[in-house]
Amino acid sequence: MVLRSRLALLWGATIMLLTVLVSSGVALAITYGQPDGNRHPNVGALVGTFDGETYPYCSGTLISPTVFLTAAHCGDDGSTVYVTFDSTYTSKSKLYTGTFHSDPLYNQSQSDPHDIAVVVFEKPIKGIEPAQLPTLGQFDQVDKNQQFTAVGYGGQEAVNQPGGPVIGYLDTREYAASTFNAVGPSYLRLSQNPATGNGGTCYGDSGGPNFLGAGTTETNIIAGITITGDSLCKSTNVIYRLDTESARDFLSQYDVALP
Repeated sequence: MVLRSRLALLWGATIMLLTVLVSSGVALAITYGQPDGNRHPNVGALVGTFDGETYPYCSGTLISPTVFLTAAHCGDDGSTVYVTFDSTYTSKSKLYTGTFHSDPLYNQSQSDPHDIAVVVFEKPIKGIEPAQLPTLGQFDQVDKNQQFTAVGYGGQEAVNQPGGPVIGYLDTREYAASTFNAVGPSYLRLSQNPATGNGGTCYGDSGGPNFLGAGTTETNIIAGITITGDSLCKSTNVIYRLDTESARDFLSQYDVALP
């Protein structure tokens, strides 16, 4: 499995895929999705500068006026980070400053059940309604037809070109519906196979929300955050469950509402 962040792509993805992305000359959002516009204003992006280029490298969600939820592999504990809630990132986007706090039990493994972090903002975010968290054990059992809505700023579906598939970046917030596949103690596995009408996540969507429900059934409850998936972003999205004791223990340290 490959970590779902543009930063992780640059540091640790396969040589083949890295070569394809660099040669494309474009920057990487949700696969088989739609532009989000103002549909999910509480979903934002972590923005950083790497090799002279500034772009969104991970996604996340506002869960209180001062707390932004994301993945631990998206930053360094105690570091200063910048977040935008603009639906498309540009050099003129408004950036909010905060401090990155990861679960101290996180051990840098892609299968780590502690891949969760928050950004605590210097000032409360005004005018954006925070998303809600699930209840304890809410996803211990999941209906086989349950859908989820993935949101993020990451890579779009790969396009076949001479030399191999190319994943393009738009630096734009998008969303897509995924269907439940399997449940584990710390993770939900979601199908994002376009052959079955699903979409999903890609590089840069790490830390982004997967809301319970889709379409008319979508809620403001985040079931889990995107952690990893298949290398070409066309099969599986693995999300870290937010209804576990571990997730709640970590989040209880911050100013968030735990139902």
